Amino acid sequence: MSGMRERDVIGWDGTKIRAWQTEGEGAPVLLCPGVGSGPESWPSLTDRGGLLSWYMRGTMGSDRPVDERNISLEDHVSDAIAVLDEAGVERCVVMGWSMGVTIAAELALRHPDRVAGLLLVAGAPGDSFDAMLPLVPRPLRRIVGLTGAKLLRQAGPVLDEVLHRVPVTDATTFLLRHSGVIKPSSDPKAVGEAVGRFLQHDWRWYFTLALALGETPRQDLSPIVCPVTLLAGRDDVLATTDSMSVPVAGLPQARLRVLPCSHYLPLEAPEVVAAELDLLLDRVRSVEFATAEAFTPGSRSRT
Repeated sequence: MSGMRERDVIGWDGTKIRAWQTEGEGAPVLLCPGVGSGPESWPSLTDRGGLLSWYMRGTMGSDRPVDERNISLEDHVSDAIAVLDEAGVERCVVMGWSMGVTIAAELALRHPDRVAGLLLVAGAPGDSFDAMLPLVPRPLRRIVGLTGAKLLRQAGPVLDEVLHRVPVTDATTFLLRHSGVIKPSSDPKAVGEAVGRFLQHDWRWYFTLALALGETPRQDLSPIVCPVTLLAGRDDVLATTDSMSVPVAGLPQARLRVLPCSHYLPLEAPEVVAAELDLLLDRVRSVEFATAEAFTPGSRSRT
């Protein structure tokens, strides 16, 4: 991982949000994180300059809000704007992974002037629990997903006792990469770095965040006109391809790519993520060039 600096940003309610940014040259790109994820999940992007993100409220250096109800979609979007403002970024490409897709989509809907393009990775735009578990009959998916998350939240203290003690070794990463959780195409070192921090979460709070964000209704993306790219995992059990593709089917500039990956697509196909981001940045530049004013202030049209 290249140089990265962290800084504190203050949310609308006074909550301290820990933001991070990669150093070096590069077009600014805002990453809306999945619940409890950090830069370790993006091995192909943290070596490029200009990547901005933050840790969700109550995770990895960000404070838990005094009013623990302040973890709604609106709160996360507000935190995203605070990160952009603090960095002096007026408009950029925005990425989202997992439930971070919901945040990225909402940011584009509420603040289209700040979002030049969208890269949505392995996540549905809202109604996340309905997007899970493709082998479960559609009418039951939401209730099964919600019930499971609520039970895991109740089991949070037990999960803490167990997961906080799991050693992250070569054997651990081998098991993860060959058990169906993460594909073997992932890099063992990258998996180890990502899993090492992830296991240390307060698991009751983790599932509290997931429930609050995951119950967001399916978002209507029809107002979005900027270039959009979706990367879906063919074997993703937490975000089906249909849950990603259907909401963008009518968008004028949407591109969908389905990869032989699980939900952990950023770890399994990092080169594809980097290439698709570069392609999206090119598309954004083309659109901005095509829609720029045809004349300078001092010119006049030919008659």
